[in-house]
Amino acid sequence: MAVLSNLEPKAVFEYFEKLCAVPHGSGNTKIISDLCVGFAKELGLKWRQDELNNVVIWKDGTPGYEDADTVILQGHMDMVCAKTEDCPKDMAREGLDLATDGEYVWAKETSLGGDNCIAVAMALAILADKTMPHPPLEAVFTVDEETGMDGAFALDCSDLKGRQLLNLDSEEEGVFTVSCAGGARIDCVLPGALKAGESGEAGYTVILEGLLGGHSGGEIHKGRASANHLMGRVLYSAMERVPGLRLSGIRGGKFDNVICPNATAGVSVPAEERETFETFIREFDGVLKNEYAGVDDGITLTCIPGLMDGALSPEDTRRILATLLMLPQGVQAMNVDFPGLVQTSLNLGIIGMKTDGLHFTVSVRSCIASQKEMVIQRVRAIVAAGGGTSSVRSSYPGWQYQRDSALRRRLMEVYRDLTGKDAVIEATHGGLECGLFIEKLPGLDAVSLGPELREIHSPREKLGVASTERVYRLVCEFLKRSR
Repeated sequence: MAVLSNLEPKAVFEYFEKLCAVPHGSGNTKIISDLCVGFAKELGLKWRQDELNNVVIWKDGTPGYEDADTVILQGHMDMVCAKTEDCPKDMAREGLDLATDGEYVWAKETSLGGDNCIAVAMALAILADKTMPHPPLEAVFTVDEETGMDGAFALDCSDLKGRQLLNLDSEEEGVFTVSCAGGARIDCVLPGALKAGESGEAGYTVILEGLLGGHSGGEIHKGRASANHLMGRVLYSAMERVPGLRLSGIRGGKFDNVICPNATAGVSVPAEERETFETFIREFDGVLKNEYAGVDDGITLTCIPGLMDGALSPEDTRRILATLLMLPQGVQAMNVDFPGLVQTSLNLGIIGMKTDGLHFTVSVRSCIASQKEMVIQRVRAIVAAGGGTSSVRSSYPGWQYQRDSALRRRLMEVYRDLTGKDAVIEATHGGLECGLFIEKLPGLDAVSLGPELREIHSPREKLGVASTERVYRLVCEFLKRSR
């Protein structure tokens, strides 16, 4: 029996479970895309699938709604594949192992991908409903949103008639998102060649772990540490204590939009400095525990003796570690129009040593285009000063707040009628695809909403069951009134 078969809305959770049964991480969306096409065929609906695996499904308005304005239901199919350290699952090949207690749904030892397959499941359930009155519908399912919105960038929107868009990619019930940050990724390389170890050196693996991590858009304001960013500081400080330290590598992070929760590094130190180095690591562990008490209480810094195959020269080590130390991380500016909202930030999400040097990727976000460009300039200038190179990719626009929105007013009226209270209007520091659709579809009116999702992009991710039912009812009621 299906794990979610007793949950309501039944059709939503039935589709959600089918979607979760196939792998659908970013860059691995062919199977789930084909699955959505299969659903469209089963329902006898017009559909389009492009080369990137984006899917569009059309459904005519029901009797009496034929001439109503078309509504676009939109979400993305890809998920961030995160799992616990000891989880054996190959998320590139296997589906998720779902679990529920009736209050929440989660996946065992992995992220759930409620961001954003719950949107796809809701839209499919609406398309499959033969009794609910609704206007003409265009369901748009994009790919690779989590890695730069590549699907939305490439999607041909010329055959879309809708100028009302419900983006179902928010994570807090009762909050309507009406603006979001734009963003970009910066790929950086600091050159350096590994050289054979020298006699009289001792090798160590430095381990920084136990951090909470989280989404670099939704949780960057919480002050959580980035293991990648901290590792640069740790090793620079260690180099000051042990001048002969040589770097052999740093590795941390899998996604540029995730605050890295753990990182490792390899170093060589003069054999006579072993005790000094080990003492420093113990002392700095205490420094970090003190600094991040109440934020990242599980933070731990340790070192393990071991052989190193090679290491950078002392000069390259100092240059690279100094560059990492200078790189900014986290919140850079707060928004004055929406108190408590981060306006500009950046996140060192991925770092790793290759044969030609140290590679790392920084994710930049801002709802102010000029500030986004300023932060990009700053990162590129710091990398250049360190002798490195950088390139910008996946730059996407922000979504500017629209003061007069008929869609927002009508959605708020429906919400008030169903709940007896007012929805919260909010902007987000996370990236949403709405900005791209607004660029492609002149005159588009958009609102983003969704059910309760906790700790997305992590193995602790949970989806609220009752919240899903309420949000689904809200969307259905909105569509019923759309004529």
